[in-house]
Amino acid sequence: MGQEVPDFDRLWDFNQPAETEKRFRALLPQAQNSGDRVYHAELLTQIARTLGLQQKFEEAHHLLDSVETMLTEDMKRPRIRYLLEWGRVLNSSGAPDRARPLFIEAWEQARQVGEDSYAVDAAHMVAIVAQGQEALSWNRAALQLAETSSQERARSWLGSLYNNMGWTYHDMGQYDQALEIFDRALKFREQEGKPDRIRIAKWCIARTLRSLGRVEEALEMQQALLKEAEASNEEPGYTYEELGECLLLLKRESEAKPFFARAYAVLSQDPWLARNEPGRLQRLQELSS
Repeated sequence: MGQEVPDFDRLWDFNQPAETEKRFRALLPQAQNSGDRVYHAELLTQIARTLGLQQKFEEAHHLLDSVETMLTEDMKRPRIRYLLEWGRVLNSSGAPDRARPLFIEAWEQARQVGEDSYAVDAAHMVAIVAQGQEALSWNRAALQLAETSSQERARSWLGSLYNNMGWTYHDMGQYDQALEIFDRALKFREQEGKPDRIRIAKWCIARTLRSLGRVEEALEMQQALLKEAEASNEEPGYTYEELGECLLLLKRESEAKPFFARAYAVLSQDPWLARNEPGRLQRLQELSS
């Protein structure tokens, strides 16, 4: 008789992928003994995701290969999650063109079987690997489904979708539209009531204000965010960076330098930034001296 198994998705901490991996691996014996093939396969896809977030791409590849051998025709949701995680690993390891068809396939399969949250996830991932208007189109498709779905897990995506759309507008230089979307993200995050997500939403607004030339307003918001972070004993690398950038634009170079130094000290420890934005880190280092 199969054992009752815990909901591992509730154990996710995306800021601590190594710790999440340990929690997931601790469930593997129970998953194997339960006889629940769906649960076991889905758990393995999420372990692969923790590996991808740790830049352990080869390990993630091998694990997903083993998941593929487990999948049968009736395992609809595990296949969707397999496609999503295979695509994420490919995208994170520098192969977005190979990831794109996997995300589209996950979107189509999830829509067919009414798995709204995974369909939203897939559409938002297509938007991440796409650019410009195509990215906006996929974000809108994800947003429409999330806003109209009766499934709470699908609706919980709204904050992330607003955030992603805001950055797409920002990358296109459409800062007024970006600010409008980031305002919607903040309202959603405030309804959720999670302080860390509220701070991120405020940071995005402040960053966009800087792009709009409203530097004094941006500086004031970042200073308030710094106080909140310090009260929580956090080292807000991106807030340090923005404080430096705002002060530099206001020609307060001597005040900016220590913030650039603090930003470099924190952000240079991020393997993703070191790998993908070395020029940004180099600039922080130069501006701090």
